[in-house]
Amino acid sequence: MSESAAPPRKPRGRIRWVICALLFAAVVLSYIDRLVLPVLKPSLQAEYGWSEQGYADLAIWFQGAYGLAYVLFGRLVDRFGARIGYTVAVVLWTVGHVAHALFTSTAGMLIARVPLAIGEAGAFPAAISATNEWFPKSERALAIGIFNAGSNVGAIVTPLIVPVIALTFGWRMAFIATGALTVLWLVAWLGFYRRPRDHKRVSAEELAWIEHEPAEAARPIPWRTLLGMRQTWAYMLGRFLIDPVWWTFLFWLPDFFNRQYHVKMLDFGPPLVAVYVLADIGSIAGGWLSSRLLLRGWHVGRARKTAMFVCALFALPIAFATHVPNMWWAVLLIGLACAAHQGFSANVFALPGDLFPRGRSGSVIGLGGLSGALGGMLMAKFAGTILATVGSYQPIFLVAACAYLIALAVIHLLVPRYAAATLAERHA
Repeated sequence: MSESAAPPRKPRGRIRWVICALLFAAVVLSYIDRLVLPVLKPSLQAEYGWSEQGYADLAIWFQGAYGLAYVLFGRLVDRFGARIGYTVAVVLWTVGHVAHALFTSTAGMLIARVPLAIGEAGAFPAAISATNEWFPKSERALAIGIFNAGSNVGAIVTPLIVPVIALTFGWRMAFIATGALTVLWLVAWLGFYRRPRDHKRVSAEELAWIEHEPAEAARPIPWRTLLGMRQTWAYMLGRFLIDPVWWTFLFWLPDFFNRQYHVKMLDFGPPLVAVYVLADIGSIAGGWLSSRLLLRGWHVGRARKTAMFVCALFALPIAFATHVPNMWWAVLLIGLACAAHQGFSANVFALPGDLFPRGRSGSVIGLGGLSGALGGMLMAKFAGTILATVGSYQPIFLVAACAYLIALAVIHLLVPRYAAATLAERHA
């Protein structure tokens, strides 16, 4: 991808980073809301007699609804923008999250889990759309890495606060109290977020920096056209291969520590915090690495793929996580894999913004979310079957170790030159 004339100097204005902070906070809250149930899983399973397959079905249905809604939200965000898209998403997921307090069976929880999944599906299309609006390519992966790190902060906060709330006020209050936080965020979002040209606090200097890359006028792209592009499939298959690993960490890590090391609910905090602190470091470092290489003049494809390769290497040691001498060695290996995932993801999430014009990437993001959710559904079924039969996480961790190198190979085969998609209408 050839670079155009030299961009203006970096501005003093920082409104774009305030936007990034808002996106970060939203991702924190979305992960708190989706992780309350996994943290409570061991105690609720014992109290209400949930089976491993019943819990796996919850994960499967969540991911199915999430994936389908991801496509719809991608289109919605392309049409109405990040502000409206995120608002609709937050309202839906908050209603579903609080509704968990009404049920005690896995079948009942499913009724609440589906609207939670549908709403949360809108979070990343809206966040990436906002990032594409507010950041040039040289800063985009870093911004994505920062707000994507919110998933790890959410994963850190949840095991620290949810057991305390559940044991003090009852498990139902854990859903109600955490859901109330998202309402506060929505007020801030509606009050502050605008597009760069419509935002009164953006300086002319910062606006010039944001808009120095040429952007085509947005118009809807037919699905057939999108699905005929290698760039679309590179993003979709990348997400299909790596998203299932992250879903597995989210849904089963508390169970792994309980099963392998007999860790109780109140003690989930230290190992999970350590894992997700490492994941936070990886998220920011992966985005920073490719952004740094771009600022040094590297071709965008070479920078992204180099960062992905480095991250993929850090995922390999998780293959040995069930054979280490104690829990903290397992925490280290799992934490490295989580860091690898987040750093790798920061660069994969940048692909639609790199290869598709602003205002058109939401549909591609939606297809990638669907693809990732389908992979997650298969992985959830695999995990539930393995744990019910073999009773060990070893096969699951072997899959996690290999996923990132395979994903990078697929992306490279499909877009070896990392060339932008040609969006001329085709009606073949």
